Amino acid sequence: MPELPEVETVRRGLAPVMEGRQILTALARRPDLRWPLPERFAERLTGRRILSLSRRAKYLLADVGPDAAGAGEVLVMHLGMSGSFRIEPEAGVPQTPGDFVMPRSKAAAHDHVAFRLEGGLEVVYNDPRRFGAMLLVPQATLDAHPLFRALGPEPLGPDFDAERLARALAGRRTPLKAALLDQSVVAGLGNIYVCEALHRAGLSPERQAATLVTAAGKPTAAARRLVDTVRLVLEEAIAAGGSTLRDHAQVDGTLGYFQHTFRAYDREGEACLSPNCRGTIGRLVQSGRSTFYCVACQR
Repeated sequence: MPELPEVETVRRGLAPVMEGRQILTALARRPDLRWPLPERFAERLTGRRILSLSRRAKYLLADVGPDAAGAGEVLVMHLGMSGSFRIEPEAGVPQTPGDFVMPRSKAAAHDHVAFRLEGGLEVVYNDPRRFGAMLLVPQATLDAHPLFRALGPEPLGPDFDAERLARALAGRRTPLKAALLDQSVVAGLGNIYVCEALHRAGLSPERQAATLVTAAGKPTAAARRLVDTVRLVLEEAIAAGGSTLRDHAQVDGTLGYFQHTFRAYDREGEACLSPNCRGTIGRLVQSGRSTFYCVACQR
């Protein structure tokens, strides 16, 4: 499943095309994705103007302005496992620059939703596995929606700091990796970037989460180091266009490059890249997911 850097990469690719443009026609070629599409979905979006395109955790949020009754609405979009957006110009074939390109599904059977925008552009949502989702949510109640009300702080935002992390981890006996994957602790982190952040911070994925908190409830030096490392890893991944695992590609079709700088993820049996470490990357399974870490330098 695409993680925060991949979703942010998609947002940055779509924003110049979608923001400020009117949806001349919205098309829904099936009644559902992971969940049923909202009632009169295409009709309600046709004619609306996309005021902004933002992201919350792994969700894309398009502010489509007021509905017929004057209440603001947000188009909530999730890529699921295999969802992607394709930008089609009025004439010609979309450009796919990059040193290496992974063809995305363009089969008409998987083009489930399309937005024809002013200016001769069309944004097509393609999703072979149909684990993605699109919802229309009143803007006034967005934060209280079941998908968002329990989400923790954005890891790249000002609310995510060592003190906030310490409060979330205090008293938790779960493994540190499991705690970081809990979206109520920090929003948007997934398996890949948790593995990378823990490796760079020198922290074992198996250590008890509460060990990053002092008896007085304050963050330890390890907690402060972890917060800084999470930010660094995500910023590097976004700058590189995300990581390419299975179906992920940027909106222009190019692959992300961050997988070429993985220091732990998917490197089982390879030498640890931490300075002065002679260990190797191992793998264990936690909650059904592979965890990659160095048994020598991650404590």
